[in-house]
Amino acid sequence: MPAALTAPRTRALALCGALAAALFAVAALAPLPYTLTWPGDTADVLGQYKGHQVLTLTGAPTRATEGQLRMVTISATNPGEKTTLWTALKAWADKGEAVLPSDAVYPQTDPAKAEQVTAQQMTQSQDSATVAALAYLHLPASQVKVTVDLGAIGGPSAGQMLALGIIDKLAGDGSGGDLSGGKVIAGTGTIDNDGNVGAVGGVPLKTKAAAQDGATVFLVPRGECADAKVDTPAGLRLVPVTTLAGAVDALKALKSGGAVPSC
Repeated sequence: MPAALTAPRTRALALCGALAAALFAVAALAPLPYTLTWPGDTADVLGQYKGHQVLTLTGAPTRATEGQLRMVTISATNPGEKTTLWTALKAWADKGEAVLPSDAVYPQTDPAKAEQVTAQQMTQSQDSATVAALAYLHLPASQVKVTVDLGAIGGPSAGQMLALGIIDKLAGDGSGGDLSGGKVIAGTGTIDNDGNVGAVGGVPLKTKAAAQDGATVFLVPRGECADAKVDTPAGLRLVPVTTLAGAVDALKALKSGGAVPSC
């Protein structure tokens, strides 16, 4: 063996290198508090999702609609499932995936509790969407019953699109036409009883999901414009909104050729 490889300094360097490699290998496999996410399903709130009507309204006349109003989702690894450094690095290099802090995706690490909380968030979102939509139309809440069926989809981010769907089914654009203008409109955003649209997260993945399902317009909470502009799919127009009324006005302007806000 060459003398250089048996010198004490060389052996020390070799040992340090071996330790560093071992530490990197352990770190690459160690679980991190992050969740892997990618574009999920979209659902036309005016139509069906997995064979079930998304919006069912009773207590008031409804209208036939054309076009689509699509709520969008992101898919993610299961709550409590840990992501390794190696998996995270691969996801960061893939524009079709993203790595987010687990607590930004799931309110609980326990799968059963996470499912319960996201189901509660969806129920609250449906209730607020109904209240906000009926208030916008100046209809008494006691007159119209709204039932929403989105299967196992949870969370609060469908609120804006559900509210727009309710308005479209009851009144359209107010002039006999559809809010969608016959196009595929997608969007995301929470909504409260007063019609304020809030941020949701995961927007860069949601724009991809929307484009994959044919959307040409994406309604995004104004505060998330910067996120929405990250690798925006070609042909997808971003329209920032802050309120339900503003979203309706933007859709009407898209149809008439009027001024439409942009990110």
